[in-house]
Amino acid sequence: MIHKSNVKQSVLFTILIIILLASFVLGVSIGAVSIPPSEVVRIFFSHIPGIDRYLSAGLVPEHETIILTMRFPRVVIAALVGAGLALAGATFQGLFRNPMADPYVIGVSSGAALGAVCSILVQSIWDIPIRFGIPAFAFVFAVVTIFLVYSLARVGGKVPVMTLLLSGIAVNSLLSALVSFCMFFSGNQLHQVVFWLLGGFSGRGWDYVYIFLPYGVVGSTVIFIYARELNAMLLGEEPAQHLGIEVERVKRRLLIAAALLTGACVSVSGLIGFVGLVIPHIVRMLFGPDHRTLLPAVALIGAAFLLVADVLARVVIAPGELPVGIVTALVGGPFFIYLLRRQKNSMF
Repeated sequence: MIHKSNVKQSVLFTILIIILLASFVLGVSIGAVSIPPSEVVRIFFSHIPGIDRYLSAGLVPEHETIILTMRFPRVVIAALVGAGLALAGATFQGLFRNPMADPYVIGVSSGAALGAVCSILVQSIWDIPIRFGIPAFAFVFAVVTIFLVYSLARVGGKVPVMTLLLSGIAVNSLLSALVSFCMFFSGNQLHQVVFWLLGGFSGRGWDYVYIFLPYGVVGSTVIFIYARELNAMLLGEEPAQHLGIEVERVKRRLLIAAALLTGACVSVSGLIGFVGLVIPHIVRMLFGPDHRTLLPAVALIGAAFLLVADVLARVVIAPGELPVGIVTALVGGPFFIYLLRRQKNSMF
């Protein structure tokens, strides 16, 4: 007999996949040159062997070039970044047992951005082609940041909400000062540095997808592997140890994996905040706290969310384009205030 909850989850996952596919088509069809969604679908299917000859007739070659070389890689990297940031946020919240932990709020995104900015400056000073080294710099700085914040926030074996926030604010302030210092000496690279602070996907091609994939695949795979351990960590560290979980080893691996994902995302998109804060909360309302279903749902909704945010960034001030980080901040900022007020009320 099929359990009702399993049927509900299957229906929800089916809906999420449909929403994600629709977001993909929407993201590819909207731009300076508007392409009907039906033609977008035909162009994609026309490259499938066996049915290509039935669908290729009547397609506009210019539209095909725009989609395959410009818009498709952009929506792919937007979806990957959305899924990565959402997964990292869900991991931090599960580890810290804290609903307000996410890569942006606790400073990991800023650490990764500082690493990316430093790699840009190193490249400009020594004229070293280290484009694929940007994620490595971002990863190292993200890992250092997360362990610094975690160490500062830890009180008697626990990580209270307020100490985590205060530690994140303190580290964020320090990192912001260091980024400003780098900007002051960036010279001709100032425009590129500012991009990392605003976040966006303009001009993103397949090379950025290739930059992201090795880091993103490793980080997300580790997180999915430890979904059961994340469930145990929700009970607390001592109960998790009684269940046979090697808590410290699991925490280190998950922290490194989440930092790796964050570093990969920031290295290809710049600073895009609040995705890792908002999406896990929405998913918990739909699927509950079980990370075995929470994590894949978080990845799907995170990808769709950032695809829609990217579309809004392109159409709000068309023909100009807003940085995607501004769009996500406009959504996530009020949501963060709501969570903070709810947390404060629960303390009294």
